[in-house]
Order: sequence, then structure tokens, then C-alpha cells
Amino acid sequence: MNCESHNVGNVAKNAVQYETLGEARKRELLQYLAEYLIEESELHGRALPPVAAEVVRDGLTSAAAEKLWLAFRSLANVRPSWPAPAEFLAAQDELLQGLIAEAGIATLADTTASPVDPRLRLWRGDITTLAVDAIVNAANSGMTGCWAPLHYCIDNAIHSAAGLQLRDACAEIMRAQGHPEPAGRAKLTRAYNLPARYVLHTVGPIVGRWVTWKDRRELAACYRSCLALAAEHGLRSVAFCCISTGEFHFPNQEAAEIAVRTVREFLEQQTTSVERVIFNVFKDLDAAIYRRLLGPD
Repeated sequence: MNCESHNVGNVAKNAVQYETLGEARKRELLQYLAEYLIEESELHGRALPPVAAEVVRDGLTSAAAEKLWLAFRSLANVRPSWPAPAEFLAAQDELLQGLIAEAGIATLADTTASPVDPRLRLWRGDITTLAVDAIVNAANSGMTGCWAPLHYCIDNAIHSAAGLQLRDACAEIMRAQGHPEPAGRAKLTRAYNLPARYVLHTVGPIVGRWVTWKDRRELAACYRSCLALAAEHGLRSVAFCCISTGEFHFPNQEAAEIAVRTVREFLEQQTTSVERVIFNVFKDLDAAIYRRLLGPD
């Protein structure tokens, strides 16, 4: 098990004040941000993602706010870890924090405790709106986020909501490491614009035609590594997504069984600061599986 952190220090609870934006201000920010990234891409001779190209063709001033958001997000998804001016980052942060406020921030009080073990909790919703000490990102071996514009994976969602700073932090880690991230380890970064304090990044196994024992060991290692790193930094609440069950094709039932078993074993065998572990689900299937696993035997 290999667990590493990155410049996290002893930061207190996320002190960001999340405030909703008026429609006029939201549009103003979106137009500025999209225009900046479009000009930057053109300056570097980079092709625009399709939705951004559509906005350019139809005109930024006439584009609907939703279209501008998709253009901005897609451009951020494919943007390398380049320096960005303070004015841009301030506008980005204001926008992302406003969108999170609009979506509504969830806390531990919104999660459901297991009737047999109150340390384990279930929550169904958008993990980027969850205010806990750390959320877990199911990353790829490059560890710098999902580069597919507007992709539906959790990696893309977390990086899109956290802001460009998250890719920068991950890129710095990977430059220092000098090689792709193996499965089963964990890294810790700040969460930037997210209501969580930190993001734990872990690479799950990619399942082929069938699940191997190596896949099972690596998936369990993801959960252990994340919890060990959280404990190392004195974190009390950790929210896990369903690691490897999406693009990496781990069967949902078995992945959940490994997740719950590994977390229970860690909490029983370790003296740890971690007091609450939240299993975050999005699909009906995963919600039903975790309810059974967390309920009475």
C-alpha cells in the first residue's frame, strides 16, 4: 500500500462562503471564461471541442447560458496544466461556487446511517456537493483528470466542479512521481471549489473479460489506501464513490461487497481518526446493493 499527500498542510474546514449567483452575473462569468479559453486554445493552435466550436460559430453573445457552460466545461476538460491569470481563476471560482450553492450542499446529516454500524453511511447524490473531510475520486493512471470533453465519469465531474487548480495540483504530483499511478494507491490534494476539504485520488483495477484475484486485491487496496491516507491527516469523514464500477467494468455487486468488507475490516483493525465512511451512489442498482449490504444481516 502506497499513500502520498500533496501540500495539504493542516487546513481547517473548508471556509468558502457559497452564494448563489443571479442569472445576469452567471452569464457574465460564463461568457468571460468561455471566451478566455477559446482565445487561449486558438493561440496555441488547439482544436476546440465541438460544443465550443458551435458557440464560436453562432456567437458568444447570442449563446444560451447552458451552452456557454458546456463550452467552458469542455474547454477546461481538455486544457493542459498551464498557468492561468488571477482574474480568470477568481471568475472561475465565483462561478463554480455559485453553481454548487445553487445545486445545494449536502452534509453528514443528509446521509443515512447503517442500522447495524453507524460509522457506515449511504448517500445518493452528486458527490461534488458533499461537505465532508474528503471525497474519493476514481482516477485514471494519468491522475490529471478525464480529458474527454463533457464525459460522464466521476473523474470528469470532480475536476470540472473543483476547477483548473485540481489538475494543476495533480500534474505537479505526477511530474514529481515520474510514472503513471499504479492501481490501489492513493494521493491527497486540496478540493479547491468543492465543499469537501480534500480529494483522495485512487486508480481502481480495469476489469477484462472476467474479474481476477488481482482485480479484487487492487480494489480492496484502493479503499485501504484512501482510509490510511485520510487517517494520516486526521480526517474524520470520507465519502467513497463506486470505484471501478463504471468505465473500468467491475461488477457492481462484487465491487460493493469488497468495499463494505474492506472498510469494516480497516475500522475494526486500525486505531484511526476516521469516524464516518459514506458510500456515495448514483444509480438505482448501486443504491439497492448498498442498502442490503449495510442493513441487518
